[in-house]
Amino acid sequence: MTARQDKTSGDLLDRLRLEVEELRASRERLVRASDADRRRIERELHDGPQQRLVALAVSLQVARQLVDDDPPAARTLLDEIGRDVQEALEETRKLVHRIYPPVLEAGGLGVALRMAAASIGARTDVQVATGGACPPEVAGTVYFCCVEALEWIGTGTRSTISVREEEAALVFEIIESGSGSGVDTASADLAGMQERVESLGGWLTITSEPGHGGRISGSLPMSR
Repeated sequence: MTARQDKTSGDLLDRLRLEVEELRASRERLVRASDADRRRIERELHDGPQQRLVALAVSLQVARQLVDDDPPAARTLLDEIGRDVQEALEETRKLVHRIYPPVLEAGGLGVALRMAAASIGARTDVQVATGGACPPEVAGTVYFCCVEALEWIGTGTRSTISVREEEAALVFEIIESGSGSGVDTASADLAGMQERVESLGGWLTITSEPGHGGRISGSLPMSR
């Protein structure tokens, strides 16, 4: 084998090692992002529907005791329990949508984002311009990134979401306009967002300036 052949073989091995390392790193990022999602869902279940169900069980025990002793008080308590049940159902419904909203598959990314913004009560202008079908994992990642950003921004600040296709990639931006507080780059939720995007081979940048709003920009390849 000549020196040139040795160099070519060495270069090929180096490229293969690099690709293996990149694949391993991508899988590790995906695992971390999935673990973060599971922990967040577990926390929301514990702090929301689970706590409400515990309180409802206690209220039902009290209502049973009041049925014979104080029927009017029992009826009042049962009315309160009914309202709590509706609130628990609504919290559970929202959590299910956080896992994967059915409307994302049925109505597309634009419809899903507008419904999410309305549910949160965010003052958001949603602009989605996509051509062909978007891979579910890509659409889901963009959706959850936008929803997390809207939840962080809150209802008091106007914002804009734009999604478009550029050179076989789905590009998205969440722009907090006006005199918002600016996007906190140290936020744990936003850090998890970055992990999720990078796990699919994309990139995410977060810029902020307190008093002048912030911007989250990202891009995800439509195919890998």
